[in-house]
Amino acid sequence: MILVSCDEVPGRTITKAIGIVKGNAVRARHLGKDIRALFKNIVGGEVEEYTKLLAESREQALDRLILQAEALGADAVTAVRFTSSEIAAGAAEILVYGTAVKLKPAEDAG
Repeated sequence: MILVSCDEVPGRTITKAIGIVKGNAVRARHLGKDIRALFKNIVGGEVEEYTKLLAESREQALDRLILQAEALGADAVTAVRFTSSEIAAGAAEILVYGTAVKLKPAEDAG
């Protein structure tokens, strides 16, 4: 699946916009990780536990977006964007969305 953040797929021609597709993941923090993060807040530096948690959430959301696009018969997703929001204390949602499209076959893209 081709994923791009721009409105066009470079070198390819879009033949049909199928519609909006999305994927999301909601993750909660872990008490043990929160304690380690608290110590990082005191001494400074990157909070690796949260960085890893958010990276895993982004990948899971992307996987879900791709599954939805494939189910619709898309060749690519354009205008891919990420957003996040706090759902509850200690839980956040990562949402990725874009436009599922069909492409002219590569040999005809010329």
